[in-house]
Amino acid sequence: MRLQLIAPNDVRGCQDVACEPSAARAALHSYSQQPRSIHQKEGTLNSDPSQFGPPQFDPSHSRTPQMGTSKLGTLRLASLLLVGTLALTGCRTTSESTSMNNTQSKQPASNAAESSVAPDSASSSMDTPADDGSMPIVDPLSVTGDIVSAGSSTVFPLSERMAERFKNEGYEGNITVDSIGSGAGFDRFCVAGETDIANASRPIKDSEVESCREIGREPLEFRVGTDALAVSVSTANDFAEDVTMEDLVALFSTAETWSEVRAGWPDEPIERFIPGTDSGTFDYFVEEVFDEDKEPILAANPQMSEDDNVLVQGIEGSPYAVGFFGYAYYAENSDRLRVLAIDGVEATAASVDAGTYPLARPLYLYTTAGILREKPQVAAFVNFFLTYVNDEVVDVGYFPAADDVLDSARLSFVDALGR
Repeated sequence: MRLQLIAPNDVRGCQDVACEPSAARAALHSYSQQPRSIHQKEGTLNSDPSQFGPPQFDPSHSRTPQMGTSKLGTLRLASLLLVGTLALTGCRTTSESTSMNNTQSKQPASNAAESSVAPDSASSSMDTPADDGSMPIVDPLSVTGDIVSAGSSTVFPLSERMAERFKNEGYEGNITVDSIGSGAGFDRFCVAGETDIANASRPIKDSEVESCREIGREPLEFRVGTDALAVSVSTANDFAEDVTMEDLVALFSTAETWSEVRAGWPDEPIERFIPGTDSGTFDYFVEEVFDEDKEPILAANPQMSEDDNVLVQGIEGSPYAVGFFGYAYYAENSDRLRVLAIDGVEATAASVDAGTYPLARPLYLYTTAGILREKPQVAAFVNFFLTYVNDEVVDVGYFPAADDVLDSARLSFVDALGR
């Protein structure tokens, strides 16, 4: 709940007239014509400045003290002199403060409880960022309108977590997060123009940027975390502990049995479970392991799915199965799977940050400056995401983006709003 208090002007009678001595005289004259009441009628203070106006005097509420005529006349004279002085002083103060208030009114308030902005602007649920570059404060309770996002199955758990937190903190609209793969997500964002946000586990391609521009969208990129691809096997697999990058090439293409990958491993057929070709995870694996040539891995006839949970179930079902997906899915199923080290390096926060784990990759959100400005609810959610993502990313199973990278994303957001 937001409480908004607006203080009335010190001299209300001066707020709509030119602040000149004549105005003070007019105020004095107006006062002298009012019924002779010492006590003003009590009123109710509310948050609507239009309700404030010149003081009102109600004779029915007046209480004329019983005193002599001389004393009453003296009191009236003193009152008139006091009002005249206040009117002259108040006009000067009002004139000076009006200029300052007009200047301040051009800047959104820095505190959410004090901000009052137009509901159709992207600022309606956010305050201006501080001078130190921090993000605007978001009030999910004040956000209205629906939000639609789609894309990477890898980014999905993180986006889902942030959406849940956004709703838990007061957002009452509908927020959709579809897990359809990075490529399909860019199709919906850049070709169909159906979504507000594209979630991606790879950078947008030049061809996708061109598709976006054809429908009047200029993609804006925000890096929100880092993923490590987890090459996983069943807990029933008791022979594989680590693989080299060369092993991965054979394991996911030409080798038919485990023994063909490394001597001493079982002479058993390799069962492969991998993400579909619309997945950014597939694209990244092919880029890093097969030098962007996807034909060898497809020729091995792996079982493919855009649903990482299907891959987890397939790998769990056989000691001779192997697959890969985002680290979050391994972390979620670590009691059912084992992750293999690559080139002797395990996927940890330290190895990811140091860049020594071979299969670490960035995670992104994409939208446009136009969408942020036209849809305050999207701006509020992206702001909220960038502000609190590091509170959630590790628990979801990913690794935080470096501080300077996340700061750059936040700066891009603020610049996109033209602040």
